[in-house]
Amino acid sequence: MFSKKSKVELDQQVISTFLSEGCVFDGNMKAPAFVRIEGQINGDVTIDEGLILGEKGAITGNVATKEMIVYGTINGNINTHSLEIRSTGRITGDIKTQVLQVETGGTHNGKLAMSAGVAEGKHKHAKPELVNA
Repeated sequence: MFSKKSKVELDQQVISTFLSEGCVFDGNMKAPAFVRIEGQINGDVTIDEGLILGEKGAITGNVATKEMIVYGTINGNINTHSLEIRSTGRITGDIKTQVLQVETGGTHNGKLAMSAGVAEGKHKHAKPELVNA
């Protein structure tokens, strides 16, 4: 239940930073909120909240974020809590995540390490919401 909700939320989040198709960014990128990339980044990407990499988007470098949806191409390592590789997504590099979803057609070439604490992480997030509600 919680994983479906968080996936919908990432798709519905207000995007604070947008790199449009045709833009090329050379260097490391850091952002505090939600980012959508349709262009190309040559460098490491660190996003505090979430990242959506569009179909024409490409990252050559390592990525660290909480949630991530990949429609485009990544050549580098990924460290995230939740990762979705869509049918057009292509990842070459190592992945470290707790939650992974791959649509038919999506590809990953590299090592995959998944944390055993997935259920614990969900409960930790759920308890404060229930207590505060």
